[in-house]
Amino acid sequence: MIKGIMQGGRYITVTGGSPGSNYVNNYSGAQGIGNMRFNTSNQNVEVWDGNNWITLQSSYATIQLDDDAIRLLDWAKRKMVEEEVMLSLPSDHPAMKIAKQNVNRAKQALKEAEEQLKITSILSEEQ
Repeated sequence: MIKGIMQGGRYITVTGGSPGSNYVNNYSGAQGIGNMRFNTSNQNVEVWDGNNWITLQSSYATIQLDDDAIRLLDWAKRKMVEEEVMLSLPSDHPAMKIAKQNVNRAKQALKEAEEQLKITSILSEEQ
């Protein structure tokens, strides 16, 4: 039985799972009120209210990542694999060593250029 479902949030989608109303009359002195059973003929959980077996309402919720989250995780996984491939390349060969150094220099230059761009953007907004 699902008591409540939040509608999800960023990157999470929740569907179904509406909570049911499971009411059992107040205790009337009748014996067995609140006893529960699993009804194998209809595959439901039931509770005795003093007069009848009441089926407890239940539902199924589906919780999944939304398309943006899936694309983001797929992109991150591809980047991790690319990085692993780069790290696994032999670095004892002189040409490979030079190529890796060039890649590292280019990455550093990109970081510096991005920082410069941020600073320029901030300064241009202030004017």
